[in-house]
Amino acid sequence: MRYIEYYDSPIGRILLTSDADKALTGLWFEGGRFFNDVLSVPFEERSLPVFDETARWLDIYFSGRQPGFIPYIKFPEASDFRIAVWEALLQIPYGKTVTYGDIASMLSSGSWTGSGTAKVSARAVGGAVGHNPIGIIVPCHRVVGAGGSLTGYAGGLERKAALLELEGVK
Repeated sequence: MRYIEYYDSPIGRILLTSDADKALTGLWFEGGRFFNDVLSVPFEERSLPVFDETARWLDIYFSGRQPGFIPYIKFPEASDFRIAVWEALLQIPYGKTVTYGDIASMLSSGSWTGSGTAKVSARAVGGAVGHNPIGIIVPCHRVVGAGGSLTGYAGGLERKAALLELEGVK
């Protein structure tokens, strides 16, 4: 069974999902890409400890501070490549940005994951980043295009800009 709960953030309502109340498995902005897909499978709305912990994280984050912890998360079944990209996202420091190309280079060299992969393209990284199921906490909003341009964000570019501004990114 999948469980859901909503969180009202300053930049829009957020849907949280969990499996058997142990791990956060999803975080999406209402109206964003993939939002309706999440609700197309059976679910039950329920208050769970992992949702309480996630709400605490989000409260701290939206107050303009770095939370200092990450709720227990679990990625869905996905390719090893996608999982590696999502894990790389967790390495991007609060208030910093990297490019898709930076992530591709770091995955190729193994500097983030500990083991290098075959040559990785920025476009492939972009596809994996775009399917990140746990937005904000797994900070895909910190990935920008070459030259620092704001590109792609499942929650919408206005929200991406707002999250970066909240973190003090110019």
